[in-house]
Order: sequence, then C-alpha cells, then structure tokens
Amino acid sequence: MNMNATKTQNATDYNQNRSPVGGELPRQGEPLNPSDDFIEYVSAYARQKPGTAALWCFGVGFILGWKLKPW
Repeated sequence: MNMNATKTQNATDYNQNRSPVGGELPRQGEPLNPSDDFIEYVSAYARQKPGTAALWCFGVGFILGWKLKPW
C-alpha cells in the first residue's frame, strides 16, 4: 500500500465532506464571493456564541475609538 496515495485519498475525502457555514462548496467555474461568505460566517458565529461576538465588537470598537479619537 502506497502511503502517499493513502494521504492523498484521505485529504480528498476530507475536502469533499467539508461544508462551509452556508452549505455547499461552489461548483467549478462559479465565482467566489469571499466578502459575502465572511459576513455569513460572522453572522452564524454570532448566532451560536452571542456573548463572545459582543465582546469582540466591543473590543474592536474600543480600539478604533481610541485610535481615531473623534473628539
């Protein structure tokens, strides 16, 4: 049994069974929409862990407000 063939087959199986937050992987030739995918991922994460998402938003807002100093 060839070890490289086994590793390649396992990687192929993993990639075929993997599914992003939104569902299916895009088909060959379809354009990718990374910004839409990111927004969908963040929304799903915020639904699953609202406390953590709120703390991240607060932290990012605090750092941006501190660095921008709007006053």
